Amino acid sequence: MKKLNWGMIGGGKGSQIGPAHRISAGLDGHFTFVAGALDHRPEEGRLYGQSLGLGARAYGSWQEMLDGEKSHPDRLDLVTVATPNATHFAITKAFLLAGFHVLCEKPMTMTVSEGEEILRINQETGKICAVNYGYTGYALVRHMRAMVARGDIGAVRLVKAEFAHGHHADAQDAENPRVRWRYDPAQAGVSAQFADCGIHAMHMASFVTGQEVTKLSADIVSCIASRQLEDDAMVNFRMDGGAVGRLWTSSVAIGRQHGLTLQVFGETGGLRWAQEQPNQLYYMPLNGNLQVIERGAGNLSPEADRASRVTVGHAEGMPLAFANIYSDLAEAISAQKEGRPMDLAANLYPRAEDGLRSMAAVYAVAASGKAMGAWVDARPEIFQTR
Repeated sequence: MKKLNWGMIGGGKGSQIGPAHRISAGLDGHFTFVAGALDHRPEEGRLYGQSLGLGARAYGSWQEMLDGEKSHPDRLDLVTVATPNATHFAITKAFLLAGFHVLCEKPMTMTVSEGEEILRINQETGKICAVNYGYTGYALVRHMRAMVARGDIGAVRLVKAEFAHGHHADAQDAENPRVRWRYDPAQAGVSAQFADCGIHAMHMASFVTGQEVTKLSADIVSCIASRQLEDDAMVNFRMDGGAVGRLWTSSVAIGRQHGLTLQVFGETGGLRWAQEQPNQLYYMPLNGNLQVIERGAGNLSPEADRASRVTVGHAEGMPLAFANIYSDLAEAISAQKEGRPMDLAANLYPRAEDGLRSMAAVYAVAASGKAMGAWVDARPEIFQTR
């Protein structure tokens, strides 16, 4: 595979997510980091980019980067958008229309109509638009998906998903700018905790089961009264393959750290995985004994074997999961360039359609919560006739 050129917008000095993307994109040697607009402050962005070796391709703004890269002889193959949520739509749209493949941090957009527009542009241009639901890059999450698809647990009856932490539980943090914006509708939109974390859990439920959420009922609450948006949500949902879903997400669960877990229960077995212990997948066959499937043991599924990077017994981390998304994208881009089918075990990166479905679910949760848990359609309108 020929090395590909990669650029990044956002993720500057002090960023939480920027280093994870740079480590992940470079891990397999598929991408070379050649361009970036890394900070909303132009001079700081240029200086930081130059310190990372970008030279003249360290830009002061994403608009400047777009202008500079459109006609560059050594054109970018992929652009990652890791800026504040409200900017995702404009940047992603502009780079897709200019003919670039894009990986956008979640949420892909702030509204459903924006998401529909991105999907339309994605389809019309033929350019890849991926969304970084990066936790689906974990090897054993992919193995769960493979086990469900091949019928190891029979038809799925029930899915239980959680993404609950306690890092925003201190009411004294109300004016902390790193926390406050998340609960401000002017900056975060119609939802806080569900839009931030809950959609990861809901997307993972769909990714593993192969089913999409059709309707939901939500109970949302601001446990810290000064917050305008929810810091805790319980969501019941139904899926198009018949599965029942239960999802809890919270930012005030003191004692929980990351808290992303998924359990899938079928007619003939059950599966359980937790992101904080990613090397083990627990499998219980009906009337059988509990089995612990170890990541890296080999001979699991092609999807899991391809995604396992370190030997059995060694810790697998979030940057490695993100790296699997980048590896998927490298294979997809290379296959497109070379006019060949891509490796099916790599065809797992989240798409613009996933980003649109997530945004529709965010609005559905907000609407249901305001209506005291009324059941509402969770699908974007363009998918409601499917």
